[in-house]
Order: sequence, then structure tokens, then C-alpha cells
Amino acid sequence: MIDRLLKIFTRPEPKLGLVSIPRDQHTISRKDISPNALKVLYRLKNANHQAYLVGGCVRDLMLHKKPKDFDVATNATPEEVKHLFKNSRVIGRRFKIVHVSFGREIIEVTTFRAGHDSAESQEELHPKHAVAAKSEHGMLVRDNVYGTMEEDALRRDFTVNAFYYSVEDFSLKVFNQGITDIQSKTLRIIGNPEIRYREDPVRMLRAARFAAKLEFELEPQTASKIPALSELLHNVAPARLFDETLKLFVSGHALASFRKLRELGLLKALLPATEQSLQQDESGFYTRFIEQALLNTDQRVLQGKPVTPAFLYAALLWPATNEQFQQLKNNGTPPSVALHKASQHITGEQNKTTAIPKRFSIPMREIWELQLRLPRKQRARALAVLEHPRFRAAYDFLLLREEAGENTEGLGPWWTEFQQSDPAAQEIISKKQVPVRKEPGSGRPPRHRRKRPSF
Repeated sequence: MIDRLLKIFTRPEPKLGLVSIPRDQHTISRKDISPNALKVLYRLKNANHQAYLVGGCVRDLMLHKKPKDFDVATNATPEEVKHLFKNSRVIGRRFKIVHVSFGREIIEVTTFRAGHDSAESQEELHPKHAVAAKSEHGMLVRDNVYGTMEEDALRRDFTVNAFYYSVEDFSLKVFNQGITDIQSKTLRIIGNPEIRYREDPVRMLRAARFAAKLEFELEPQTASKIPALSELLHNVAPARLFDETLKLFVSGHALASFRKLRELGLLKALLPATEQSLQQDESGFYTRFIEQALLNTDQRVLQGKPVTPAFLYAALLWPATNEQFQQLKNNGTPPSVALHKASQHITGEQNKTTAIPKRFSIPMREIWELQLRLPRKQRARALAVLEHPRFRAAYDFLLLREEAGENTEGLGPWWTEFQQSDPAAQEIISKKQVPVRKEPGSGRPPRHRRKRPSF
């Protein structure tokens, strides 16, 4: 299908712009589109508004992939969209969008955007409302500049995302460079890379994510500007970076995304303490540990199993936390205190970059703290650990350490056998196993009783 579309571009076309592809020359069908997305498209159309399925969902349909979600672009303003859909709400400050809810499915509706050279005329029409504004670093802090579909295409981030599907005549409106880029598996940013990254530094993370997800190569100019501009991510709100981190690591291509982040020099901006620990790890243990964790995460996603950010961040921040824990312990700090201090410090520093909600950071630290309790094999203590709500995550974390090559003296197999045994067998297992020696500085010294005289 894509080879056939390429023939359309044999005639001279403008360097930038959209061309129309009729229904009989593409394979996108309404049966592959969410019924709720179609409802939104038809209601906007019946209200005399332009409405198109847009972006990544159209790209995925062209690649014969199942879209994760469906987005709509229209010439209707957010207020007009909200008036048409009672089950909707306007969100966003930098650029207003509308979420139309159908149960658990959300259809995101955006108004066509224009370049900022259109902002002055719009501000003249609406003098009380600033429709566009940039920070001192060139980042867009307000972006409510509305325009046409053609202008909207030029404002999209990558050529392979500038595709529009119409329910009016079932045609495609395609950014002309996008077809050739899909054919060559190339990810190319639209416009000047440095300007576009400065407008929104998160585009650098999106470049890494799309390259990993689609298995595309970054176009040289698109890639070359990223390492030098990666520090701009520090200007992005930590809450937004947390959301972007989840998109990178819980969508089924975490391992590829991690490697692409390191290749582009973005990990140091997203997880600075982790990158520092990885660079100082001559044995490569921490790299194996994180990559194994991300591989396991990808497998869980593909199997439809849940993935918790608590475990994900526990793995990503463990190298830095463990390094600091070992330093404090070697300086004489009791292990439990050392781990508590290390986890507090690393979590606090990471929150300056990505704001980890407490509902994830607290379980994350519990997973770490249980690593000190797992070596205690006496039956009473083992049963207490087994009943802990984070035991399963801590046990998986222990197995992950072993998979990466850490010697735990058979602790993983011991816990596997113990938790699968009945109470009588657990008693035997706990007695036949020699308890692992406590680390220096933990526990109280033994109390010595004086013998009473025998007279």
C-alpha cells in the first residue's frame, strides 16, 4: 500500500504541505476505527465543522498496527466542542484540548493550530487573552493560536504524525514527506529541530519513544541537536516528565526506549542519578539489572499483566540508592538506617526532575527496605515478611538481582520453596537452612548471663 502511495509523489509538490489521497488508494477502513471516535467525527461534521482523525492513530493504521487511542482535530474551538458533547471537559493551560469521555475510553479533540506569526492578529481580536507566549528559553508556555488544517500540519512534531483521515469522503490528507519517511522508516521532525525542541523540550523524549516503538531511525538533523539541548528538560514541570516517563517505560518497548535515551544523552536529564551510577559501574551489573527489569516489564505488558510504576522506579533508582547505601554502611551507619537515608536522599533528588507521587514512592521504598529482611530465614521472621503487602514485589526484585548476576547465596530459590510449602514443610526448611549472617552494625550484641553460684 505504501509503495502505491509513493507513486502519487512523482509529480512536483511543494516542499511543505498536504496532499489528498482518495479512498481507493489507501487501506484505512472505518471498521478499524473506534466507534466512539467515529461518533465524535460525525457529530462535529453534522454541526458543520471540519473533523479529522489525526496523528499517531492514522500512522498506526497505515502501518497495520492497532492504535492505542484515537485523536481528533477540528476547526471548532474548545468551547464549541464542549457545547456539542456534554460528556466532555476542557483541559490544558499551554494549549487547550477537550477530552470526550465514553466510559474508560477518552477521545482527545484539539483545535487546528497555527504558527505564532498568527498570534498578533488573534490577540488584536481578543485583547484580554494572550493566546501565545514563550519563556526565556524559547519554550511555549501558552499556545492557543488557532488556524487551518494546513497550518496545523506544520505545527505537528514529526512528519509521520501529520496524517489526517476524513469521514466526509474517507480520504487521507498526508504531509508529503511523511509517506517517504514511513517507507524508509525515518523519524523526521517538522521544521527547524532546535527551534522545535526549544518550543517544547518533551519533543526530544517523544523522538526517543517513537524511534523505539516504531523501530525507526532518527533523521540526522533530528537526532544531532538532542544531546546539546537535553538540559532544556529541566525547564519542564516534574509532573509532566513523570507522565512522559511512564509513556516511555510502560508501553511495551521499555528496553528499546531506555537504550535510545542513553544513546541520545537524554537519560542524564531524566534520571540523573541513575545515569551517573551507570557510567561509574565498570562491571556493567547495574546496566544488566535495569535492562533485565525493563525486559521483564515489556513481557508483562505484552501478556496483558499490570505494571506498577513503584516497581519500575524501584529498579531505575536502585543503582544510585544502593551505591549510597553501601557508602553509608561502610562508614559505620547501621544498614537499616543507611538504606533509609539513601532512599530518602535519592527519592528527594529525583522528585526535582520527575515528581513521583507518594502512592508510588512509598511502595518503592518498601520494596528496597524488604531486601534487608529477606535474608532473615528464621520461620517466624520469614512468615512476617511473607505477610507483608509488598512481599511479592520485593521477592520479584530479589529474583531480578539474581538474574542480573548478583550472588545472594541461593536466597531466591529458598524463598521460592518456602512460600510454596505448607506450614510443616516451612518449619523444616527454616531449620535446615543456616541463617545468613547479619551485616555489620545490625542488631544488638548478645547478652551474657552470669552463672549463679551452685551453693
